[in-house]
Amino acid sequence: MSQEITFYFDFSSPYAYFAADGIERVAAETGVSCRWVPILLGPAFKASGNALLITQPLKGAYSRHDWDRLGRMTGIPYAFPDPFPVATVAAARVFWWLDSQDAAAAKSFARAVFAAYFAHSRNIGDKAVVADVAAESGHDRAAALAAMDDPIFKARCKDETDTAIAQGVFGSPFFMIDGEGFWGSDRLPMVRRWLETGGW
Repeated sequence: MSQEITFYFDFSSPYAYFAADGIERVAAETGVSCRWVPILLGPAFKASGNALLITQPLKGAYSRHDWDRLGRMTGIPYAFPDPFPVATVAAARVFWWLDSQDAAAAKSFARAVFAAYFAHSRNIGDKAVVADVAAESGHDRAAALAAMDDPIFKARCKDETDTAIAQGVFGSPFFMIDGEGFWGSDRLPMVRRWLETGGW
């Protein structure tokens, strides 16, 4: 039986925002760890030939309605952010900077970034806003800004995205258990069952 779930996500994904608490709950209740891996959806969409959900006819309007509905159902604070979507590379690089020191601190920062964007409509595409969120999470603001342009974390962000795509990741959230992929927040019950039974 697997001892780890890999949670792939883009910080501008509403479904990933809603899934973040749920996947940690599943991990805790099944006794496995959960590794968070922020990626960039742009390259994944290019590789899969997909387009932004919000721009697709019919699906775009449905998704906006669905996100509002998920917020009401779960009680997780949510408001459609403006602008949407935004580039998330700065947030991802700061995550990897923190992760290189403390995975728990990186997760905490990721939750704060999600909340800043989807609960408070702060533009996380702005480097200054991301640095502010890092500072509010107890980290050095100047160091966070420096991490955004550090070649080490630029490369880490690109490498993690490339690795995810090579494993078949094409959307957010995407959960991987020993090479078995599950796409979408609505797959959390399946993820739980897979972990409880060892797969089928």
